[in-house]
Amino acid sequence: MTIANMINKKVVICVQSAKGTIAPTDTATAQYLRFNNFSQDHTNETYQSDEMATHRQVADVNIGPQDGSGSCSGELTPGTFELFEAAVLRKDFVAGSSDSANESLISGDVSGAAGTFTRDDSEGSWITDGFKVGDVVQQTGWLVTTTDATANNDHNFLITALTATVMTVIAVDGVAIVAKDESSAITTTVVGQKTWTPAASHLEEWFTIEHLYTDVELSETFWDCKPTSMSIKAPATGIPSVDFNVLGLQMTAQGSAASPYFTSVVAALTTEVTHSGKALILIQGTEQTLATGIDVEIVGNNVIGSAVMGTNVKSGIYDKRVEVKGTFKLLYEDDTISALYRAGTEVSISCVLPVSDDADAEFMAFNIARAKIVSGPKEGDNEIAQSFGFIGIYDSTGDDGTTTTTDSLLTTMSLQDSSLS
Repeated sequence: MTIANMINKKVVICVQSAKGTIAPTDTATAQYLRFNNFSQDHTNETYQSDEMATHRQVADVNIGPQDGSGSCSGELTPGTFELFEAAVLRKDFVAGSSDSANESLISGDVSGAAGTFTRDDSEGSWITDGFKVGDVVQQTGWLVTTTDATANNDHNFLITALTATVMTVIAVDGVAIVAKDESSAITTTVVGQKTWTPAASHLEEWFTIEHLYTDVELSETFWDCKPTSMSIKAPATGIPSVDFNVLGLQMTAQGSAASPYFTSVVAALTTEVTHSGKALILIQGTEQTLATGIDVEIVGNNVIGSAVMGTNVKSGIYDKRVEVKGTFKLLYEDDTISALYRAGTEVSISCVLPVSDDADAEFMAFNIARAKIVSGPKEGDNEIAQSFGFIGIYDSTGDDGTTTTTDSLLTTMSLQDSSLS
């Protein structure tokens, strides 16, 4: 007798063309998903007869509408959960901004890993070009002549402040920026792609998800599924994790003759996992060198619709308001953040989680332009740490990312993945 073993389980995800239409078996975009655990089960409502029968026993039980909900946990890796992340935030990933080559760029005001890139106003505007505070950018074009500034090339820089002509940055790897007035043409580009919850034209994505039990040649195909929430947990040491909740309306069991359901599947990605050793966390534009962790949760508040007569499939899964909340933890050294909490001051939160110490390492990053700190308890038997709970707020002063007028987006949170192109 063969018993299914979890290590042999495979999961395939595929975007459907529409609700109510299971993805075809030969869909070219079906892809194996990396995961730590992905539990998804078929359940039904049940109805038990309350008839007052003389035999004093249950006379009948009926099976009602079905659900196919579950949860997925994994290690935070660039590219792996792109489709789920976009579905939760309700926007497809899009390419970041890139400017025309600037021939008068000055790298200055250098203080270790922090510095500025200043352009002549005759060569356009960082803001008009579409750059935002919280973006991670790279540059090309720095030369060896006079001063060797080539270390600035292909180097991840997080934008901490922005005007039309001055981009204030910090090097993600902590290595000092090279100061130079460069006469060569320099190109600045947002690395990879970004997604965020938009103000309009929200993405509504439906998924078919196959759980394939290879050792028993059986599978379960869940369809009309929606990822509805996402949480990122980054401790001081170790691998940051990501978790998703998934709601589903239907499941079809595939026997050995029909398993696997998907017949042409793209291999799982092999990108490296992020790690916390070189994580960069900024609160209100200031690097937090004593941070011991940060968690952020995006909750879609989606709900499964009503049961309808004549079918055991419920009416749908309905979107509600997207909420962003979380906690960052700092060793208790001074009163700076506590003062912001007591005053009710809005703060910005930026975090970059790279896969290595390399200057151009792949990474995941998120930015919350407006947040309110809502709690700040202290804890610890030896070192005292303070846990600051926060809630993100919609940034009504931003722009839509296409009509570029400000240094922020019309959103609560943006997410950047360096691996996407």
